[in-house]
Amino acid sequence: GRGTMLTHDDVLDEFRAAGALLEGHFILSSGLHSNRYLQCARVLMDPQRAARLCASLAETVRSRVGKGVDLVASPAMGGVIVGYEMGRQLGVPAIFFERVDGKLALRRGFSIPRGARVLMVEDIVTTGLSSRECIAGIAEEGGVTVGAACLVDRSGGKADLGVPLAALTVLEIP
Repeated sequence: GRGTMLTHDDVLDEFRAAGALLEGHFILSSGLHSNRYLQCARVLMDPQRAARLCASLAETVRSRVGKGVDLVASPAMGGVIVGYEMGRQLGVPAIFFERVDGKLALRRGFSIPRGARVLMVEDIVTTGLSSRECIAGIAEEGGVTVGAACLVDRSGGKADLGVPLAALTVLEIP
């Protein structure tokens, strides 16, 4: 029920407690500069913390996207652990795309059944570029992206993925 929902401050407290909210000067993978860096891998290294965060995110997904999710798909590397845990919370399989010759592709015998309702899961959405790329890959494989989810939306809600985005918390990039 609603008991799993975390507030913005709860989420940032989890990041701080994990040593995952770093303050200083950082150049993000998008090329943007920021005074804050979120190292999601450090948050997810504690299975209990990952479960708490993803239980709350799964609630948000159920309210924003609905219950009709057949499969979770994520871009590697950042999406692998959060995607797995979201699959566990939603009771569906989780697969991931990997970069092959600069393009996201499925490997390891992963496939998406035609017409499968897919939730695209990332750790952090900044510009939304890798998310949109992953969503394009899902479509190429015959899946239908019914929504997206991430731990942190760093776009301040501005990233348009073409599908509803459920985020645990939203931060502006200064």
